[in-house]
Amino acid sequence: MISKPGCHLCEAAEVEVARVLAEFAADQPGLRVVLNHKNILQDTQLMARYAEEIPVLLIDGKVHNYWHIDPVRLRQALDALS
Repeated sequence: MISKPGCHLCEAAEVEVARVLAEFAADQPGLRVVLNHKNILQDTQLMARYAEEIPVLLIDGKVHNYWHIDPVRLRQALDALS
C-alpha cells in the first residue's frame, strides 16, 4: 500500500484492507499474505507516479485500487491468487 501520514483516505483504506486480510487469513490459514507499506513522501519515484492517487493498493506490483478500497473486489482478487 502506498500512502502518506495524515491522509484520511489512507487511514480508511488501511482499516478496510486489514479487515479483508483478516477474513482472508481466517478462511485460508495455509496461505500467507503480506501487506507492505510505502510512504510516498520518502520515495520520489512513487511521488511522481502516484501523487494524486493515494492511497494506492498494489497486488503483485500491479495497481488494484486507489483512493477507496472496494472490499468485495479485494477479496475476489485474493481468492483468485489462492
